[in-house]
Amino acid sequence: MAEERSIEEVLDTIGDENAREILAAISIEPRSAKELAEECDLSLPTVYRRIEILEEHDLVKDRTLVADDGNHYKIYESNFDSTVISLEEEGEYRVRIYREENLPDRFSQLWDELNPE
Repeated sequence: MAEERSIEEVLDTIGDENAREILAAISIEPRSAKELAEECDLSLPTVYRRIEILEEHDLVKDRTLVADDGNHYKIYESNFDSTVISLEEEGEYRVRIYREENLPDRFSQLWDELNPE
């Protein structure tokens, strides 16, 4: 399924170098904020601020894990497969965010786009 976002919102979010580094890291495998800070060479507050922004745009999701010592912590993972920015006939940009778990919806949308009424 594709979700429409304003071009400004998406570009502002993914235009930030730190946010892109975090997205790249979690696209490989889910990571905790501490792991992201170490891998991306960012401060922990910077990681949390970027994650908050990415979550606002539904680009990141989290899961809570329990460590062996009983402490809880979150790991973050990418919440999309691809983003497509296209220029429409009206001269306006359109942003589509595709998510794997919605494959039947994605197929339906693709079919609709290929067979306009």
